Amino acid sequence: MTKITEQPGKYRDLEKKSIQELTASINAEDKTVALAIEKELPKINTLIEAIVNKLESGGRLFYLGAGSGGRLSVLDVIELPTTYGVEPGMVDVILAGGKENLVLALEEKEDDTAAGWEMLVEKNISEKDIVLGISASGSTPFVLSALTQCQKNNITTGCIVSNPDSTIAAKANYPVEVITGPEFICGSTRMKCATAQKMLFDMISTTTMIRLGRVEDNRMVNVKLINDKITDRAVKMLMEKSGLSDYDQVKEILLTNGSVKKALDIIRKA
Repeated sequence: MTKITEQPGKYRDLEKKSIQELTASINAEDKTVALAIEKELPKINTLIEAIVNKLESGGRLFYLGAGSGGRLSVLDVIELPTTYGVEPGMVDVILAGGKENLVLALEEKEDDTAAGWEMLVEKNISEKDIVLGISASGSTPFVLSALTQCQKNNITTGCIVSNPDSTIAAKANYPVEVITGPEFICGSTRMKCATAQKMLFDMISTTTMIRLGRVEDNRMVNVKLINDKITDRAVKMLMEKSGLSDYDQVKEILLTNGSVKKALDIIRKA
């Protein structure tokens, strides 16, 4: 297995570069990420279809990761209950070192070959669920060992990696290999690899939630009314979709029913 992510890139003697040269070069490298994802869209689509099928059947999606990729997956999961009104736990994260230690960057935990599977077992992992391993290198022991155990227990797996022909991809039913090439800083996969991971998390969770019926048109009709800004947005959304024009009346209907979706159902049945 060739670790492209560990190879030196074309930008050298960085300490001699100006700010303008550095930012232009980083920006040029970042532009290549979306094109790398585009090449892998067929496999991404197949992975998302498998995720949707699992969640529609009452299963769960677990992101499984360490380092930058694992932490980014936590950020994705945090947003889903509020944005789409789904129950916490439908999409969850198994993070090396634990989600409670997110800000500590316990990079040594990525070498723990037992913890990932143990954490999944604590979540009562079953064949109804799907586990998505996140690893820029494609060889992170925490991820690899847990996916190996998933495979032994007939649990469906996917992965997002940034090197071709990786050991982790070999353990995944739905491997996604987004090859972003050498990093601007050699081996610093918090850069292009992490950018690709963030874009993929957005793509996977957003598409999944749309397919699960959590979006109507392009609106967050199941958004949780957790603050004034979101409530105001939801009132205006409901006014637009219902044709009602009295703000206070619409707000009362919204708050009584708890979401735009539920309020719309009541209005449409009236």
